[in-house]
Parts: sequence; structure tokens; C-alpha cells
Amino acid sequence: MTNTQVTLVQIDNYGPWTVTPEPRREVDLQTLQSRLYADLAQLIGNRGGYVFFTRFDNMIAVTNGLDESDHAMIQESIGNRYPVTISLSVATGRTPSQALSDATERLQERGSAQDKERREILCGRTIGDEHRTDEDVRIAHFDVIDATGEYTDQVGAFESFIEIEQGYAALMKYMHGQNDSLSFFVGGDNVIAACPSLSKAEFEDAIAHVSEIAGVDLRVGVGTGATAHEAGMDAKHALEHCRARGDEVWFTDS
Repeated sequence: MTNTQVTLVQIDNYGPWTVTPEPRREVDLQTLQSRLYADLAQLIGNRGGYVFFTRFDNMIAVTNGLDESDHAMIQESIGNRYPVTISLSVATGRTPSQALSDATERLQERGSAQDKERREILCGRTIGDEHRTDEDVRIAHFDVIDATGEYTDQVGAFESFIEIEQGYAALMKYMHGQNDSLSFFVGGDNVIAACPSLSKAEFEDAIAHVSEIAGVDLRVGVGTGATAHEAGMDAKHALEHCRARGDEVWFTDS
């Protein structure tokens, strides 16, 4: 049984800030967003977590192993380096989807994302060490079968981008709606999903759905661990097994 800890990261008052005192250059906003994501990826990643950029002004992290003081330090570090601040809301749940829903609700209760009075909220609670296990986090690492041969070397760059994105969208929607999972595009042809304890058949159904809806063929390696980093590395090894053996789905504990 998984017990995923999810942190919602939200930039405070970001929309109004981007147009105050007048609209800011898009290149500057893009630079700020990408640097902020990179810093969060390092700050959270160095503590065993994963963070995903989603909309950039909102980011989602799997933070098993990080306690409240870790979150406060990350928040302070960003506040010292950027012209904007971030609020963090933490929740845990048997499924990643439920944890994120609870974290979102808690932060919404503390004020609007565009409320200039809301600053550096840190709410929710983390999993105590006494309640942590080596099976709290399950990560599934998907990639497209022969993406280079099917897309990169065969069709235009933008056409291949569209195809991969359509596959990602179909997978993200299915995994969330059917399996209470959170799936994120992480570059190239790769998607990482934080999942509850799903069976091989459930992953096979997800892959079949994406193939039918988007015409994109996937494979997936699945790993489990006490942190996102541990589970993610297991998933990477499982995915390498799929690539070497031609399997569609593989668990590290298979």
C-alpha cells in the first residue's frame, strides 16, 4: 500500500506581478520560471524528492522523506533569491491524486493565488519517520517504443512533438481518471507517473488505451521505494529491462 506525500508549489501573486507596474517581457518571465524550476528540482531532488513543472506558476512535487523544516528551508531559499515568493501545501494519501487534492484544498483555504496579502504559506503535514516504509512511493516510468525510428528520424520536429504530446495527454488523463495517478511529461519521449499500487494488467490497460486513442505505443518500468528518488531509480532499471527484453511492463520486484 502506497503512502504518497505530495507538495503543491504555487508562486504567490504571480499573475498581477507579471503586469505590474506594466507588462514584463515574456523572455524575462520564461527565464524566471525555468530557473525557479531548476532550483526547486535541485533543492527537492537533493532530499530524495521529485518536482514537476506542470504550469510553472504551479508545480507538483513528490516529497516523501522531506519534513516541515526541509520545506521551510526551501521556501526561505527561494524567497532570498527571487523577486517572487512561493507557498507550499503538503498532504499525504493512499493515492497521489487524493494527496494532491487535499493539498490544493488546504492552500485554497488560505487565500487566492492572486491575493497580494497571501505570502509564503506553509501548511499541511508530512509523514513522520515512525510511519514511513520502503513501499510508500510507487513510480512508473513510461517511454515511447522506438521514438527515434517512429518519430524523430521520420517526421518533422513539430509533427513529432504533436504526436508525443497527444500520447502524453491521453496517458495523463487515463492514469488520473482510472488509477488516481499523477503523470508528468519530463522531456524527450518520457513520462513519469506517481501511482498507487497498480497491477500489471492495469498498466497494460493504460498502454492499450493510449495506443487506441493516440496511436502511440508505450512501455513502462515500475519501481517502489521510500522516496521518489529510490522508486524512480528502480523504475529506470525496470524500463531498461523492457528495452532489452522487449517487455511492455516490468516491475523491479518481478
